Amino acid sequence: MKRRNLVVALALGVLCAQAPSYGAEPTIVKIGFAAPLTGPVARVGKDLENGAQLAIDEANAKNPTIGGKPVKFVLDVQDDQADPRTAIQVAQKMVDDGVVGVIGHYNSGCSIPASAVYHTAGVAMITPGSTNPALTHQGFANVFRTMGHDGIGGVIAGQFAVQQLKAKRIGIIDDRTAFGQGLADAFEKGAKEANGNIVDREFTNDKAVDFRAILTTLKEKNVDMIFFGGLDEQGAMLVKQMRSLGMPTLLFGAGALKSNAFLQIAGHAGEGTQDLEPGPALDKLPAAQEFAKRYKAHFNQDVELYAPFAYDAALAMLKAIHDADSLDRAKIVAAFPKVTVTGVTGNIAFDPNGDLIKPPYTLFEVQQGQWKSLRTVGGNNGA
Repeated sequence: MKRRNLVVALALGVLCAQAPSYGAEPTIVKIGFAAPLTGPVARVGKDLENGAQLAIDEANAKNPTIGGKPVKFVLDVQDDQADPRTAIQVAQKMVDDGVVGVIGHYNSGCSIPASAVYHTAGVAMITPGSTNPALTHQGFANVFRTMGHDGIGGVIAGQFAVQQLKAKRIGIIDDRTAFGQGLADAFEKGAKEANGNIVDREFTNDKAVDFRAILTTLKEKNVDMIFFGGLDEQGAMLVKQMRSLGMPTLLFGAGALKSNAFLQIAGHAGEGTQDLEPGPALDKLPAAQEFAKRYKAHFNQDVELYAPFAYDAALAMLKAIHDADSLDRAKIVAAFPKVTVTGVTGNIAFDPNGDLIKPPYTLFEVQQGQWKSLRTVGGNNGA
């Protein structure tokens, strides 16, 4: 090779070495996802998974880079079976898998013990569904959530029941889970603060299907409202049995009844049931309506319940990773408290505990077989 050609070849080699490698394979970045994907609430878990997956797919379509290098985000999906022990096991598995953060869990009874695993490993965790206040009050700097907690929502529900719904004789039933019992405790606190009359409090378990003994007791005490701290399918069975006993009593919940499954199981018996849900009136928000269309196009099914909150949790996780501009777990955790992102459910920003700042709650009622939003309380709308 002539000297001139050799110099040119060497120069081109140097330029190629310095030029960005646009054709390089992207680095796979694992983001954990944990929820119940089998069992009674599997449909909710799958809905959450779909919400998170949609955000991940949309992010990957933009050819993301971290630290100047191309990356591809993937969900490391785990089934915690709504079981606390299983939740601990899958949490450790995801940590060992090398996830840079975790979206999950759904049940508070799973999120609370799993959060200790993530805390020890220094992995950021953001839940789209766990509302027990204890989760974010453990002193862990790595735990966040995308909906208001029951310490706010339950109290608002209790005050609302007395002041707005004018309940005079209130009965309370809870399922003894971390979610249900904690929610019922907060509801009772709010109702008493509003000088409400709690005439009885009963409990069941999250596997029960027959509530007639409890309902008969409450009927004899002439309650005009039953507050249920538990999940939607049990709430649907509960309201059907209320109607079979001739109880005109209002069934009221907070943060778990509003789903398609409740409507399908409860049928006509569900008419008039009310539920105070975390978040804005999604059925009236253009952003949520557009999200529902994208969700339907992507998965060929409708949103079940909390997919928008999982989508927003994924947005917050991705924002923290991009703000850190690193795949280092500690840097991602450090970036999280400063995250601000506009999601489907509104503005996502966190207080020092990792809770949403000014979370809204919306009252829904079953009307003609559909959940209809009545009004939003809290948040930027005021109580």
